[in-house]
Amino acid sequence: MSDSKITHRPDEDEIDLLALFGTLWDSRWLIASITLAFTVIGVAYALLATPVYKATSLIQVEDEQASMPGMEDISSLLGSASTATTEIQLIKSRAVLGNVVDELGLDVVVEPNHFPVVGQAIARRFVGSDGELAEPLLGEQYAWGGEVLEVSRLEVPAMEYGDPLTLHATDSGWLLKNSKGEPVLEGIVGRAETSGDYALTVKELMARPGTTFELTKRRRFSAIAELQEDIGASEVGKDSGIISLSYQHNDYQLAERVLNEVGNHYVRQNVERNSAEAAKSLDFLRKKLPEVKHELETAEERLNEFQIRAETIDITAEGEAILEQVVELEKQISELEIKRAEIEQRFRPSHPRYKAWASQMEELKERRQELDSRIGGLPETQQELVRLRRNVEVGNEIYLEMLSNIQQLDIVRAGTVGSVRVVDKAAVNVQQPVSPKKLLIIAIGIMTGVLFSTALVLIQSLFNRGVESADDIEAIGIPVYAVLPVSQTQEAMSKEALKRGSENYPPKARLLATENPADLAIESLRSLRTSLKFAVTEAKKNVLMITGPSPRVGKSFLSANLAAVFAQTQQKILLIDADMRRGYTHNTLGVGNERGLTDFLSNQVQLETIVQPTNDEYLHFISRGSVAPNPSELLQSKRLSKLIEDLSEKYDWVIIDTPPIGAVTDSAIIGQQVGLTLLTAKFGVNSIKEIELAKKKLEFAGICINGCVLNAVKKRPMLAGYEYYLYDYKTTES
Repeated sequence: MSDSKITHRPDEDEIDLLALFGTLWDSRWLIASITLAFTVIGVAYALLATPVYKATSLIQVEDEQASMPGMEDISSLLGSASTATTEIQLIKSRAVLGNVVDELGLDVVVEPNHFPVVGQAIARRFVGSDGELAEPLLGEQYAWGGEVLEVSRLEVPAMEYGDPLTLHATDSGWLLKNSKGEPVLEGIVGRAETSGDYALTVKELMARPGTTFELTKRRRFSAIAELQEDIGASEVGKDSGIISLSYQHNDYQLAERVLNEVGNHYVRQNVERNSAEAAKSLDFLRKKLPEVKHELETAEERLNEFQIRAETIDITAEGEAILEQVVELEKQISELEIKRAEIEQRFRPSHPRYKAWASQMEELKERRQELDSRIGGLPETQQELVRLRRNVEVGNEIYLEMLSNIQQLDIVRAGTVGSVRVVDKAAVNVQQPVSPKKLLIIAIGIMTGVLFSTALVLIQSLFNRGVESADDIEAIGIPVYAVLPVSQTQEAMSKEALKRGSENYPPKARLLATENPADLAIESLRSLRTSLKFAVTEAKKNVLMITGPSPRVGKSFLSANLAAVFAQTQQKILLIDADMRRGYTHNTLGVGNERGLTDFLSNQVQLETIVQPTNDEYLHFISRGSVAPNPSELLQSKRLSKLIEDLSEKYDWVIIDTPPIGAVTDSAIIGQQVGLTLLTAKFGVNSIKEIELAKKKLEFAGICINGCVLNAVKKRPMLAGYEYYLYDYKTTES
């Protein structure tokens, strides 16, 4: 049992990490390109984005509530609601911010029509004198710098709230169009215009004729709600009573005005709240004063009339004493009557303060009744004179007292100081906008590019699981005869061929085996040649078929260069291009394609006319010939089997380059006539499933795959599960 136990290799995790690094290293140019693209986007955004400025101000809130003597420690232990917290809610209330919206017209949004993407950045960088406009770069309707539109009033139908209207600057004034593009108003600067539910007053307009602006009328509640979200308010420190206000906007002047208006309206509301009691008393006295004055004038007229009619002026000493007491008593009663409105507003009849006032009023009225009874004991003339004099003097006292109270309340109201004050007015650091943070954006662009490209490469490698190990191929029962590394020389020749085009391909051999015999890929082919010499001893024919699971895996490269390597041993080699659809080996060998395999199988030419010599006397070649409309039918003819039989007797090796088995069935037909079959798989391209499917198709046709060649292997630092070693062994000059 211990012998069969599977042990975990400690280096497996390390190998996986190195393989992952190898995958990323192979795609380093893709990663670099994507990262560069994201960096360029980040730089462009940092340069083109509209800067946002932050205005800040400080407000101090004074705590008017004193702690009870001896209770300070207990209060601090129990905690108390911060006064600043309450004031912050008042600052952001609709009562305060609504006045700001109305004062600055924040329910109307005005935006110049800038050229897409770059227009706003260009207009922002325009610097000119007052009244100067930038020259239009493209399109008369765009604003390029210096344009100004100030609207003092905008009214639209309910259905147009939130929809942008278009204002066109004209030679004589302006033209307003609704959201549907229909003209609704036309006028000049400084004059109010009204038409139906539309009304507009343009206070200032500075733009070239044809320039357009977007005007959006928002609901007042929406503007207030947005301002509530944008206004930042927080207490500086704990229980400091200092509130920091902030507001961000792309127009730093507007940001300052908004924050200053918030502070002014908040302070004004606080003062009005503190002076509300004096204002109410003052309002009551001013309403009552005309009545008292009228009553005084009426009392004076009656006194004068009585004195004239009774022909008496003086009052006896007893009457004078009673009169003084009555006047003082009536004055006190009048003062209590003035306080009555305040008492009734603040307290219920069951409240002790209200009961005390009622008791005092009752007591004064009882004393007045006593004095009235004493007046009744005087002579009739004296009684009437005392009553009239009482009315005059009481009215005069009350009138003077009320005038004095009004003056005092005016002084109190005018001198009322709120419990809050603006410590620092709004200010903006114009040199340092809060956004965009250019360096941060560029850094984010670089990081996003790296992460996105890395994720893309990993996802591609996850879904495109191309084989990267010979062990994986051998695991499905196909021996790997050779591993061919990527050849830089071959890649250069392929690029040259694509650049020149197949019709202008140079009429000479462009084989890697002849161009660079010392290339590592050719060294691997020599190793493959040795392996095939041993394999052919057990084969029924000296005919080798080379195919692949899919197109563009390098089977034609393998066929041509393997034939050349065999020919270098002075063996007679024949290479046949059996890809009658897309074969191009004649270009590689630098020979013609006038007559070939297609022409022979269609019984148009004889064998001797299709076999062509090459630059190597030991290597002969049969091209694909004319493009056949029915390659599969031609391959099933008896001429193919007779051709292969005859050629296998004349040559030491016959190598047939066939189409990919995964695309067409030609390889399955040709494979019936050969002795050896090699499958070509491309490193990182063909998956194990593709290779296994190709194997099943060939086996279904009765063809056994003798081996596989892993082509275009890229050198990586220790590929997962497979390592290959290739040595460049060159002759050195002494």
